[in-house]
Amino acid sequence: MKGASLVGANLRGADLSGANLWQANLSGADLSGANLSDADLEDALLKEANLSGADLSGAKLFSANLSRADLSGANLSGADLFGAHLDGVIGADFSGALNVPTR
Repeated sequence: MKGASLVGANLRGADLSGANLWQANLSGADLSGANLSDADLEDALLKEANLSGADLSGAKLFSANLSRADLSGANLSGADLFGAHLDGVIGADFSGALNVPTR
């Protein structure tokens, strides 16, 4: 799904573990409770996405835009956030995440 446009998509609870979502546009998508473990979300647009309760363990989020995304209760252990945009992120617990940019 490289470069896919999934703006506002309802992906609640979806199993996207290991998915290639490089450069995907998931702005405003509902990914609450989704399994995104080990997914490639490099350069993805996740602005204002609902990722509450999502499993992002081991996900590659290099340069992803997570501005104003809801990460309440999300599992970010081992997620690599190198160069990610985190302005206005809601409820994130970055303990266990890798390369968390200073905000």
